[in-house]
Amino acid sequence: MCKDKKLYQSNKYLFFNMLDDANIAYIQPMMSGTEENYLKALFHLSHSKGEVNISDLSKHLQVKLPTANSMMKRLSDKKLVIHESYKPVKLSEKGKKEAALIIRKHRLTEMYLVEIMGLGWEEVHEIAEQIEHIQSPAFFDKMDELLGYPNVDPHGSPIPDHHGHVTIENYQKLSDYKAGDQVQFMAVGDSSTDLLNYLNAKSLPLGTILHIESVENFDGTMSVSYTDKKNELLSSKVCDKLLVKGKVVIS
Repeated sequence: MCKDKKLYQSNKYLFFNMLDDANIAYIQPMMSGTEENYLKALFHLSHSKGEVNISDLSKHLQVKLPTANSMMKRLSDKKLVIHESYKPVKLSEKGKKEAALIIRKHRLTEMYLVEIMGLGWEEVHEIAEQIEHIQSPAFFDKMDELLGYPNVDPHGSPIPDHHGHVTIENYQKLSDYKAGDQVQFMAVGDSSTDLLNYLNAKSLPLGTILHIESVENFDGTMSVSYTDKKNELLSSKVCDKLLVKGKVVIS
């Protein structure tokens, strides 16, 4: 069983005696938490190009270049990445699946913390960072069942299925739209605490219908109306981070 079942950090209560309560076995990990973090980082960084420079990876993870190189050799030995000296690294098919399954655990945990435990969407990332390393597929499948098999996490990001398949929605940035358009806020492109707290202060949750009243030519600032809010101003920086769908021209 997991040796540290309390998973506490900095006086915040987290979870989890559920492995014991549900009588679900803990499986000895085939990868360390550090290895999983590298796979997850590669998955995110390679989303657009399919390959990642080691220097970009080391900067993203805030580690030294030789440390990142050493880990790539280790993951290559496990057939999780395709790595040649002085060339960008790629996830192998096995590596893509393993990375997606780690992300599945993270996003299911975030959804559980919000929907079942009542935490805010701005509070759950660091907690999920710890819980995602629990090695018990049955545990996360049960979490999935309790949640009603959600497709997305609290930030609108897709949750991979238990085979590692990910369905990507073709959302656009709010900043791509113009005055007179009507869109629905579906996801955040940046789940930083600062942005999520900003959206909380604006009473702007996922699913909100936004009516774009005007767009400043100079700096892209948008004036939007939604629910009982009229002519709320959103900077171009914020609009770049809000992912939306739909386009209805208001006559």
